[in-house]
Amino acid sequence: MLRNLSFPAPRFWGAALALLATLALSGCGYNNFQQLDEQVKAAWSEVLNQYQRRADLIPNIVATVKGEANFEQETLTKVIEARSHATSIQATPELINDPAAFDKFQKAQGELTGALSRLMVVAEQYPQLKANQAFQDLRVQLEGTENRITVARNRYIKTVADYNVLARSFPSNLTAMVFGYKVKPTFTVQNEAQISVPPTVSFDKPASK
Repeated sequence: MLRNLSFPAPRFWGAALALLATLALSGCGYNNFQQLDEQVKAAWSEVLNQYQRRADLIPNIVATVKGEANFEQETLTKVIEARSHATSIQATPELINDPAAFDKFQKAQGELTGALSRLMVVAEQYPQLKANQAFQDLRVQLEGTENRITVARNRYIKTVADYNVLARSFPSNLTAMVFGYKVKPTFTVQNEAQISVPPTVSFDKPASK
């Protein structure tokens, strides 16, 4: 009687197992990980684009400020040094998977934000510089870029938060363990906010009119 029984072909079992594996992966968040990972990469790319845009503006800002007699050289030097430090860090897509490298990058950019903020505060003390149209145009461009940086950073923070929740939550955390999906580092807004607070500026002698 068993001789009359027919069993599905191996091809059928292979397809069935593939279907079950697909359903299992989908149910455990595999597809969500892929989608969010792509979103994180896109958000990170936009952050880098805006930081690079800012770095490209700085040489023109420095050159314009240097034309002002008696401008505070220490402030100018700190901007130049901060830009050099920030641009010396190789910001690759892999950086977002390395918490230590990400922290180093964030601190360097925070220092540059602070140095630029101080430069703009000091510039307010120089009427001739404030009246310089080229400087004012650069200032507007810098302000716009800083706003775009904030938007890009916030988007990155939100996207990484979604990814990290998925990586920590059950049962998707099991998928993360199997495939090696680790929690990604993100920006700490409080630290950069403290760095970028401009100091009270005082002069030993008034700037030349």
